[in-house]
Amino acid sequence: MTSLTFRRVTRGDFPLLAQWLANPHVVRWWNHETSPEAVERDFGASADGTEPSEDFLFLVDGVPAGLIQRSRLADYPEELESFAELTDVPDGAVIIDYFIGAEQHTGQGLGTAMIAAMVERTWTDLPGTPAVLVAVVAANRNSWRALERAGLRRVAEGPMEPDNPIDDPLHVVYRIDRP
Repeated sequence: MTSLTFRRVTRGDFPLLAQWLANPHVVRWWNHETSPEAVERDFGASADGTEPSEDFLFLVDGVPAGLIQRSRLADYPEELESFAELTDVPDGAVIIDYFIGAEQHTGQGLGTAMIAAMVERTWTDLPGTPAVLVAVVAANRNSWRALERAGLRRVAEGPMEPDNPIDDPLHVVYRIDRP
């Protein structure tokens, strides 16, 4: 039986994150700088616990396979405003963002498993969370299909700032409410 677990990102994971962020299937949607300075800038505060967002490695049988970030929307006013322009955002809502890191781990349903497991973990870790929301570039069909398979439902669509400037601003917003 396959074991699916999470652990918080540490500074020791930064070289792996840089490697993953350079993979073409990740670059396409995340468009992230991969220099040590950029990885430090974007993941250091979370790894140190000085930023309210949480970065987790998703492990399959103990082997890192993906990254998932979790944040309370209220901690990021600009993000909150972007979501609120498109849909109802309940107080205490959480957002997630994610990717499968290595190409060999794609196409196996691991994205769906990672999303579903983090949603379940959120209900336990953050008992006041009423809903999890996710915004995805509308063109990223694989991502929104993984969300649907994980039980989230599409609740809105509209323009948001894309991570990759080559993308159209059209995003779809998915939501799952606490059972």
